[in-house]
Amino acid sequence: MEHFSTKQAHEFLRATPSAVFIDCRSEMEYLFVGHPVGSTHVAWNDGPDWEINPHFVADVRRLAGFAGDRPALLICRSGSRSTAAGEALEAVDFTRVYNVLNGFEGDLYAGHRRNTLNGWRFEGLTWEQC
Repeated sequence: MEHFSTKQAHEFLRATPSAVFIDCRSEMEYLFVGHPVGSTHVAWNDGPDWEINPHFVADVRRLAGFAGDRPALLICRSGSRSTAAGEALEAVDFTRVYNVLNGFEGDLYAGHRRNTLNGWRFEGLTWEQC
């Protein structure tokens, strides 16, 4: 798996229109916090039990047209869940998996807040809220 900064990920998407852009956060995060424009929601895990989605790989396969060589770019809040989700895709022979390191909201800073150091929103990249 290759890891991109948010700006590198944005450029990758521009240069690779065949890529599948997966936001793997919870449904509530995707809907109410916002999400990158052009992303498709497939939760890695979700409430109320926060169990790993047993359909995650199958859902991504369907989005990728069942092609494991189609680029898959993953984003979550801060890069942790998307890394685990990417590893699950690689385990089933996806060969072009990419992760957004700082995610949509970025790293926590000393005041326990996000969107102040890095991340998709912090960088001013295109996003929307439902």
